[in-house]
Order: sequence, then structure tokens, then C-alpha cells
Amino acid sequence: MQSHLALLLPVAAVWWAAGYLAEGLPRLNHARELRQRTGWLLVLTLAGLGLLVALPVAGLTTVGPTLADRAADGLALAAVPALLVAVSTVRRLRRLWAGAGTLAVASGTPAPHGLRAAAAHPLVGLPLQVTGLALLPAVATAGGAGQFLGPAATGPVITVAALVVAAIGVRHALRHNRLAERAMPERVSSPRPARALHI
Repeated sequence: MQSHLALLLPVAAVWWAAGYLAEGLPRLNHARELRQRTGWLLVLTLAGLGLLVALPVAGLTTVGPTLADRAADGLALAAVPALLVAVSTVRRLRRLWAGAGTLAVASGTPAPHGLRAAAAHPLVGLPLQVTGLALLPAVATAGGAGQFLGPAATGPVITVAALVVAAIGVRHALRHNRLAERAMPERVSSPRPARALHI
């Protein structure tokens, strides 16, 4: 009997690659590199969303239980973060790609802190990475690793997953805040000397 792992692995690989690219986006110092990497990330994100939709549709078009049906059942956990990707992340990536394009005239043009702060926004990287993490249980189960985990392991696994997601979210938020503070213009102090208060 064939395993539906062959259908799940390409989907998971696309989301894992997207999460990896999103992680390195704010580290790019040049606008042209930021535009190219954002373009690749946008393509991977749209491909991942397309695959998440294609598997359930393929299962619906066939009669009886098939490999596509079993693979689609494993995608249920990734549906919520993928919906957030479709609603928010894609729009932010398009704006980031367009913003970097206006500055990518020369290869050495530095990427401003404002663009890097937008690339580090939690709603860019976090939903992509959470979607990739949500596919891990389906891939592990399809690969046969689920038989080693009994029902007693469900609670600890959920707790660890929640802690990992929280840690990733805090990391994205801290990096975004740091870059956003650098993007703010410095306050210009008044050239007039401060008057002494006479009481």
C-alpha cells in the first residue's frame, strides 16, 4: 500500500523553504537583494497556498478514499495559519517587493531600515513558519513516526509546540521593533540654550 507521504513532502518542503527565506529577509542590506528574495518568497508562498488547496480538491474529484484524501486530512492543522498567510502575509510581501523595487536601481543601494522593519514584521515570517510547523505532525504520521507516540504524548507535544510558536513570535516582534526604532528620524534638539527658571 502506497503512503501519502509522497504527496505531503512537496507541500511541506515549499512551506519550510518559505519559512527559511522569511527568516533571512530582514538581514539583507541591499535593496536589490531584498527585492529578489521577496520575489522568490512571494512565489513560494503562492505555490504553498496553491498546493494546500489542490490536495483537498483532488480528493473531492475522486471516488472513494485515495492518497489525496489521506494527505488532505493531514493538512487540516495547517489551514488556520495558511489562511492568515493568504489574508495578511501575501499583501505585505507584495508591498515589500514594490517598495524594494523603487530603490533597487543600483546593486549597491542600501535597504533602508524601514524596509527591513517591514520585512521583519511578525505577520510576514510568523504565519509562514507556523504553517511549516503545523505540517510536521502530518509528515511524521505519514512517515510512520506516529506509531511511537501514544495518546499520552499528545499533551506534552501540544505544550512544546505552543512554546515554540510563542518563542518565534516574540523573536519576530523584538527584531521588528529594533529595526523600526532605527528607521525613526532622530529628534533635532533646539539650538537655543535652555532658559533658567526663576522662581
